[in-house]
Amino acid sequence: MSFQQIGEQFVQHYYQTFDTSRANLASLYGETSMLTFEGEQFQGAQNITQKLAALPFQKVRHQIVKCDCHPNPSENGVIIFVTGNLLVDDNQNPLKFAQVFYLKPSPTGSFFCQNDLFRLNIG
Repeated sequence: MSFQQIGEQFVQHYYQTFDTSRANLASLYGETSMLTFEGEQFQGAQNITQKLAALPFQKVRHQIVKCDCHPNPSENGVIIFVTGNLLVDDNQNPLKFAQVFYLKPSPTGSFFCQNDLFRLNIG
């Protein structure tokens, strides 16, 4: 599987899980993983999932506009840059967002999200 396919499959799975059951995102992170969400940092799968599950909305839907992927030859990882729209609760005006993931190979041969950076594009 190419780095592009790995990145695109991860992004589809991540946002589908986020939009339906944020608590189930924990399996995509490791204990050394780090999330920066609007400038606030969280480390470890449990802390990251707690932050995401506590976000103040009931319904959310991500619309991916662009997904760019690069290989990281030094660790055989994948760097992913996503831009898109975020539809929150019943608000019809989408919020613009950008998110970067770094996927790192796990010892079992799959990938986990080592780094996750999220920003709303407002202003």
